[in-house]
Amino acid sequence: MFVVSLTYKVPDEIVDFHRPGHMAWLKDAFDAGTFLASGRRVPATGGVLLSKVDRATLDASLAKDPFYSNGVAEFEIIEFTATSVAEGYENLLDS
Repeated sequence: MFVVSLTYKVPDEIVDFHRPGHMAWLKDAFDAGTFLASGRRVPATGGVLLSKVDRATLDASLAKDPFYSNGVAEFEIIEFTATSVAEGYENLLDS
């Protein structure tokens, strides 16, 4: 499983300019099954994505994100193995 942490590298007005394209990309990525969850960081200095696809699929998807292709955010990808989850989230366990 992967946690992707985005940190904005540019002023808010540039983030806001690219946000509609980022949101359209995100919808397509959710529709394709690439992500399980997403959201803004608090405070709003970037975002977080949760994915259970393989690394090649994740990298290919992230390369299409306007935040990535336009240098809006820095992307940190953290891979981990989910070994324990709360009841109802068993689909997150790695087999």
